[in-house]
Amino acid sequence: MSATKRLSEFEELAFKHADQLFRVALRLVRNRAKAEDLVQETYFQAWKSFHRFESGTNLRAWLFKIMFNSHYTDLRRNKFEMVPVEETIAETLAYDPPTPQHLTEEEVLAALERLPREFQLPVILADIEELSYNEIAEVMQIPKGTVMSRLHRGRKILRMELVNYARSYGLKVAEQ
Repeated sequence: MSATKRLSEFEELAFKHADQLFRVALRLVRNRAKAEDLVQETYFQAWKSFHRFESGTNLRAWLFKIMFNSHYTDLRRNKFEMVPVEETIAETLAYDPPTPQHLTEEEVLAALERLPREFQLPVILADIEELSYNEIAEVMQIPKGTVMSRLHRGRKILRMELVNYARSYGLKVAEQ
């Protein structure tokens, strides 16, 4: 395959995922300029490795994996370590009420932003980007069971955030 044809195929397949990559990158690095750099580095690395991409497999998950690898490489290069959040936060929540139905998108996004990062990323990748547990595990380089646990706990914390927010505005939340 000629280089021009390969570039055309790469652009056609990969660039349609740019918005999704940028959303996750922004949550990952919490800085617009750094997120743009991370997405650019992701596409650069993807282009360099495109000859190894297996046609018919999930390109979006492949791009996410490259992005997370690039991010982790940058963290190691800068000798910056992410501080893990104790997973016991979610376990202290005794009541698990249903999520209120009268919330705006902005309120949900704000609650999502307040989630501890180790729970936030699996929720974003599963519920917004619609990656499978296996894809998330591969992208984040963590076991599938850890993905499931963090996703469950992240959703639980998010639900509690939204319930508390709804109650603070006088919205009624049904008891389970």
